[in-house]
Amino acid sequence: MNAFIGWLNRHVVPVAAKIGSIRWLVALRDAFIAIMPAMMAGAVSTVLNVLIRDIPTQFKWMGIVDSMQWLIGINAMVWTGTLAILGLLFAFTFGYQLAVQYQVEPVTGGIVVLGTFIMSLPQNFMLPLKGTLSKGAAKLITDAGGVVDGKNVSMWGFFNFGKFFGSYGFFTVMIMGALAMTLYIWLMKKDVTIRMPEAVPPAIAKAFTGIIPATAALYLAGVVNYLFSLNKTTVIEFIATIVQEPLLNMSQGFWAVLLMTLLVQIFWFFGLHGTNVLGPVLDSIWLTAQIANMNAFMKGEALPFVWTRNAFDLYAWIGGAGSTLLLLIAILMFSKRDDQRTVAKLSIAPGCFNVNEPVMFGLPIVLDPIYFIPFIVAPVVMVSIAYGAHMLGWVSPVKNQIVWSMPPFVNSIIATMDWRAPILQAVNMVIGFLIYVPFVKAANKLDPELTVPEPPMKKAKTVADDRNGDRNLEGDAI
Repeated sequence: MNAFIGWLNRHVVPVAAKIGSIRWLVALRDAFIAIMPAMMAGAVSTVLNVLIRDIPTQFKWMGIVDSMQWLIGINAMVWTGTLAILGLLFAFTFGYQLAVQYQVEPVTGGIVVLGTFIMSLPQNFMLPLKGTLSKGAAKLITDAGGVVDGKNVSMWGFFNFGKFFGSYGFFTVMIMGALAMTLYIWLMKKDVTIRMPEAVPPAIAKAFTGIIPATAALYLAGVVNYLFSLNKTTVIEFIATIVQEPLLNMSQGFWAVLLMTLLVQIFWFFGLHGTNVLGPVLDSIWLTAQIANMNAFMKGEALPFVWTRNAFDLYAWIGGAGSTLLLLIAILMFSKRDDQRTVAKLSIAPGCFNVNEPVMFGLPIVLDPIYFIPFIVAPVVMVSIAYGAHMLGWVSPVKNQIVWSMPPFVNSIIATMDWRAPILQAVNMVIGFLIYVPFVKAANKLDPELTVPEPPMKKAKTVADDRNGDRNLEGDAI
């Protein structure tokens, strides 16, 4: 075991540390965190509409639905300004955070990526018809500025709001935004800027400083988008088809889910915040899938993805990475060590809200060979059970955003709107608890208060040496 841990420490930990320090990935992680308020506001609107519209409609309580139309309408507006446009919000926050990481003007950076994202969208709204229009109807549309092509009607200057402004554009923001920001940051660092006199107010001076780099970056994005337009396509559709959709489909595979769970546990064992280190991957792939589920649920469509970002929190990381809340319960029930019981009593309250740093570093679990096995095995087993339940249709996928600090059972019912989710969570908690129990009992035998007696041969040698020493002293005295 020590040899294996040593190998991981030599080969895995340095890689994780380097990943965690890459400024582009840090910016990506912080950009997702920055849009969390909008996601939570949208989640609140979704939950409220479920409670006052969807559930009453299911039970034919139309009186409640009719009386709450005002709130249903407000919730729809909130959703429109949050979840429906997360792609737009993410574009700005990604550019802003990249600029922060490289210590250049951040607001202009956010504007650059936002403009780049808008360029990548189709500028024609396409409306497929079930039949061919008559000449008179076609003329009416063309006179109004539209284009009629067989059974398709299109018009320039309209965006497909429901498709492109949400999670569909995340990867376009990451790729095209990174391209534009590379040039922007490089020119800013090379001081290819307009310097204003010191008497000019700072806000105006900062705006002028970013004019040349921002213009160059936006023109670079414009050239790329123009080249794609020559092939009758758009950047966002190309990236979604070539990059985003394959990655999202791959993320739904069991081995992808298992690998991500395992890596987070390994990084945490060595004292690295696994969910933060791998946050860019977790958010860019599984959070994108989750937002797609949320928007589909709001529009009454079938959920496109089975496994999402919050599914890890609900079923594999109960009480934090490693499901350490279950370890704390096992310690309080079976541990005879005063040191571990004290840590467990202090950590149980934060653990209920998925804060596990007190137990990770206080017990500690970090670099403890006793708890390495259950810390890895418990989440792996739990995520496997949950994944199987989802694939068999025994529980509904996540369809709503939750705060990571929400306690167990409450988080599962809100995230899924399915009474079966807390049951699955309870089953996983029991299994995780049973995995931890034998190792808690084994730790009882390693109480640091106990002293290990000297081996008999060594003790005998020590006594003989003492006697010889005594003889020498006696001889000296003579």
